[in-house]
Amino acid sequence: MTRKVICVVGTRPEAIKMAPIILALKACPDIDCRVLATAQHREMLDQVLRIFDIKPDIDLNIMRPNQALSTLTARLLTELDEVFASEKPAVVLAQGDTTTVMTVALACFYQKIPFGHVEAGLRTGDMQNPFPEEMNRVVAGRLAKWHFAPTESSRANLLQEGIPDADVFVTGNTVIDALLSVVERQTALPFDLDSTLRPVLVTAHRRENFGAPFQSICNAVLALVERNPDIQVVYPVHPNPNVKDVAHKTLGGHPRIILCEPLDYLPFVEMMKRAYLILSDSGGVQEEAPALGKPVLVLRQETERPEAVSEGVVRLVGSDFDSIVGAAQLLLDNPDEYRKMARGVSPYGDGQAAGRIVKAIQNHLATCG
Repeated sequence: MTRKVICVVGTRPEAIKMAPIILALKACPDIDCRVLATAQHREMLDQVLRIFDIKPDIDLNIMRPNQALSTLTARLLTELDEVFASEKPAVVLAQGDTTTVMTVALACFYQKIPFGHVEAGLRTGDMQNPFPEEMNRVVAGRLAKWHFAPTESSRANLLQEGIPDADVFVTGNTVIDALLSVVERQTALPFDLDSTLRPVLVTAHRRENFGAPFQSICNAVLALVERNPDIQVVYPVHPNPNVKDVAHKTLGGHPRIILCEPLDYLPFVEMMKRAYLILSDSGGVQEEAPALGKPVLVLRQETERPEAVSEGVVRLVGSDFDSIVGAAQLLLDNPDEYRKMARGVSPYGDGQAAGRIVKAIQNHLATCG
């Protein structure tokens, strides 16, 4: 008997990390895999789905310019509840820590549908940092039936919160599955890099950095460029006006700073491969870049991904001007310090996470009749 499994994606990182699972589920003859796009981030979500040739079966098109979290949550919960009541899936899967994921978990709870949380157990222990992601994943974790933890550290967090050991599966992170499936592709960049300069990739968009912290980050990037005539910065700028307006005002017009639209997944992987150094507040970059041998300076006060920090291939620098400039300058000036961080260590899996997740779902469906 074929059983329906709905996979929900809302943002670009969710699409990247859910794509290997969706493709694996679609290869199972006993599973009717349906893809629901909330489109919490419209354009960036669509980019990734096209790359993996995934077409949503249901599209809520929920994105609105600069909408409040309360409005987004209310609209998502109402529409997801209606879809789940109509579709009656046997299982729902979603990944990560966005508002989409939190509302999926709550809608499943209301409908008494088993929910599997992909990338479960990440914690900073601070509900305000990152905001609102820490709250989102804690709520999803309390409501999930299955917890697909990427690492043993994530598993330990869940067990400490009282989650039964039998409900936790250490699978690795599906972001490595996705990365390994595309890393050998040669992809053109939509801009020209100067081959005589060392490229520094910047990504910064976290809500908790809006305002003075983000201004400090931009000031630090500008200072690094002015102090190092041998580097070129590439910054794909998030469309949120809290990011875009400040970035263009502070960094626009400099001959060695490229401000571009958010890159599609394949060009972004290509840019990571070419980068000498990466400054980022992105969770996914903290997972992907170490596997490519690229040092990452994390523009946040906390990280829910401590494994790469423990390995010494990722370093927390926050949004403080002096911390960012000092840490980056050390790597630019000291080859020994650079080599310590550019070791190609991947603490987030072997590229087989999706298969482990699908196997757990198949075992459940086989036993529940």
